[in-house]
Amino acid sequence: MSFFDGVNAIAGNCSLVNALLYAALSVGVLKLTSLFLSSASLILDLFVLPSVNYKKYGAKSGKWAVVTGASDGIGKEYSLQLASKGFNIVLVSRTQSKLELLATEIESKYKVETKIISIDFASDKPENYETIKQTISALPVTILINNVGQSHSIPVPFVETEEQELRNIITINNTATLLTTQVIVPVIIETLKKNKGTRGLILTMGSFGGLLPTPYLATYSGSKSFLQAWSAALAGELAEHKIDVELVISYLVTSAMSKIKRTSMTIPNPKQFVKSVLASAGRRNGAQERYATSTPYWTHALMHFAIENTVGVYSKLANSLNLKMHVDIRKRALKRAARLAAEKKD
Repeated sequence: MSFFDGVNAIAGNCSLVNALLYAALSVGVLKLTSLFLSSASLILDLFVLPSVNYKKYGAKSGKWAVVTGASDGIGKEYSLQLASKGFNIVLVSRTQSKLELLATEIESKYKVETKIISIDFASDKPENYETIKQTISALPVTILINNVGQSHSIPVPFVETEEQELRNIITINNTATLLTTQVIVPVIIETLKKNKGTRGLILTMGSFGGLLPTPYLATYSGSKSFLQAWSAALAGELAEHKIDVELVISYLVTSAMSKIKRTSMTIPNPKQFVKSVLASAGRRNGAQERYATSTPYWTHALMHFAIENTVGVYSKLANSLNLKMHVDIRKRALKRAARLAAEKKD
């Protein structure tokens, strides 16, 4: 090889190295820019932008909202807060007496109409959905809140999960949500055709259990992860009909299902949580990387954003930490159950 050939080879290698460096720099700049824009959007969504105006969904114009799992906790708060905005409410839940009390409270406090549908979604009967269809077919419905849901009684290994609990979780969280939505969407579309300029809204409750694969809550985790994909797909289908579809992700909220009674910075009560949902419907908040998805409560949003932009929701580290947490919860729950059983014998 001549001297000039060597020089040319070195120059060629330098050019390749420079090209690689420029490419790496460009990727780095792109990632930093993306992170900056996502962070700015997060701050705007959570702390700067004004609350959503529900007139676009027909507030105070005789329109109806359907709320499943309406009699307790988060579902009850959805019902109360939507009624306060001027929507008539269809209350769907299992316990007739609770529904009647809530209906009376809503009608007397907010001067709107209510209808009650008492059904047990776990029964998975076709007549459940026929009852919903008959009740709402003549109503101008613009909002559906898919809130009904069930988790495990305590964290449990998948192979030890009782078959009935497994079936109930899938039936209530998935089958009931899909069939209810299938019944109500045509009614919303028909309402919007008759009310030009009005939009529809479908909110479905997700969970950190679906955001992060969660050992010892495997069936529940899978059911909520399914809702993520289904809801985002539905959002694409219904966009042309002017229906906003969003999966709402939450961490823990004080409720009968979570068995948590004390609020904290990261654990709001249902009133606080639902207020954050309705204030920012249509925005991503902490779910910056996801379409048609929101993590609306501010500490939950920051947690979601931090996990996604560090270890990642599907990482081994996140899975391991989740496993340890739920193993500890199970141990405490079993100890408490044993203690209560011993006290009962005494």
